[in-house]
Amino acid sequence: MSAPFTTRVLTVSSGSRERVVDLTRDCEAFLAEVAGGRDGLLNVFVPHATAGVAVIETGAGSDDDLLAALHTLLPADDRWQHRHGSPGHGRDHVLPALVPPHATLPVVDGRLELGTWQSVCLVDTNRDNPRRQVRVSFLG
Repeated sequence: MSAPFTTRVLTVSSGSRERVVDLTRDCEAFLAEVAGGRDGLLNVFVPHATAGVAVIETGAGSDDDLLAALHTLLPADDRWQHRHGSPGHGRDHVLPALVPPHATLPVVDGRLELGTWQSVCLVDTNRDNPRRQVRVSFLG
């Protein structure tokens, strides 16, 4: 029998530009290995102060729309009191208040239970940190 709780850390290259990185296949591969056909919960957590996790449609422009909306809400300018890093970096530290650093998703029969157009994504506006860690955990 599989363990009731299993966790793994993924390393994700987000590059030196703002990105929405689709993690769905990584999550599905993790569940295929550890869930053993069981029902449970998948938790996705980004242990960074400047990134978040979103469940959003990708590939049809919604990911770019999200980045554009974040640019409107959190412009990369000199208004931020948190001032180290690249210009406007203080806004990256506000991002997790709007795009939380975690998501908990249902798993049914060992498979991620997402809607038709939903994807699990890392949202990273911090150009100063091109490598991220994402912790995926299954509780079955």
